[in-house]
Amino acid sequence: MLNKGTKLFSILKNKCPRCHEGDFFKHKISLNPNKITKLHDNCSHCNLKYMMEPSFFFGAMYVNYGLAVALFVSVFIICKLLIGLTILQSFISIIVVSVLLTPLTLRLSRIIWINIFVSYQKKKNC
Repeated sequence: MLNKGTKLFSILKNKCPRCHEGDFFKHKISLNPNKITKLHDNCSHCNLKYMMEPSFFFGAMYVNYGLAVALFVSVFIICKLLIGLTILQSFISIIVVSVLLTPLTLRLSRIIWINIFVSYQKKKNC
């Protein structure tokens, strides 16, 4: 399931969607807002241009919205139904979790977005 050649491998390992060798992001996960979504211009292994066209990653906002809604609903259900917090405490929990996980969801949405459009190619000189 997490083998090289699957979309899940590229997404979870932050690797190039075409060759699964080169790194997608310049920096590991960071709380520095300037480093969170910095991409390499091209893949170091197969030379895939990550910014395929101007404003390519605007579509990642829709993916991020979906991830955020799923996260908010999950946190609310856990807080309200499983832990038994009040509505106000549940919403405060949602805000805290969303602030803490924003760097992760931003990065995740970008790598998911490019994986929608680029498929894995096995040969080395993609």
